[in-house]
Amino acid sequence: MTTTSNFRDAIKKAQGQSLVGPNVINKALPYLGGGLVLTAVGTYGGLGMIQSNPSLFMPTFIGAIIAQLVLFFVVRGIAERANNSTALPLLVLYSLLTGYTLSGIVFVALGTEGVGLNGVAIAALGCGITFVMARNIGSNLGEEDGLALTKTVQLGIIALLVVMVLQLVLSFFGVFTPSWLEIGISGIGVFLFAGASVVDFYIIPRAYRDNQYLSAALSMYLTYINLFVFILRLLIAINSRD
Repeated sequence: MTTTSNFRDAIKKAQGQSLVGPNVINKALPYLGGGLVLTAVGTYGGLGMIQSNPSLFMPTFIGAIIAQLVLFFVVRGIAERANNSTALPLLVLYSLLTGYTLSGIVFVALGTEGVGLNGVAIAALGCGITFVMARNIGSNLGEEDGLALTKTVQLGIIALLVVMVLQLVLSFFGVFTPSWLEIGISGIGVFLFAGASVVDFYIIPRAYRDNQYLSAALSMYLTYINLFVFILRLLIAINSRD
């Protein structure tokens, strides 16, 4: 949900604009990297909680999700005003909370035969390879192609969000997604967020000024976190088939 909101707002800002922040991505990259490292730390902490005190993990997991959602909108508003000194410590906390909430799916991946630590490493490596390719492609997109791809990816992510909400609602009634459908949904998610990573390099310099580098870092961070999650979901689904 936060990803879709951030993506939609960035598109509105970028439409019909030339570059307003030609150096914003280069400024954002160190903060993107730092955020991902902090996320790994948060994930490690969550895994430790699952192993040492599993009964306490779920309440803290739910609390972390709620805090993460609230903090996202707070951080985004502050970062968009380029109040970077205030936004930075909040982004640190947001990254740690995100890592904690990711520990659940990472725990499942580590316990799934055929995925394990190698699968987690593959998901991380896939994000890195996507970044390299997306930077080259997205930075060279023309106006017409860039806006067309942006709108396509946006619509796809919204549709994916609807499907995931439906999955969640059905699970409350004991109806779970069959493995073949989970593979399809996860594969589409990987495809869409790989596309979103390309879009980032097109849209961010048109949506954010150079001094809004933390907003740019947050936008890119959400893309790669979601890409990582969907790669893991895909690997889990493939290796969990009956």
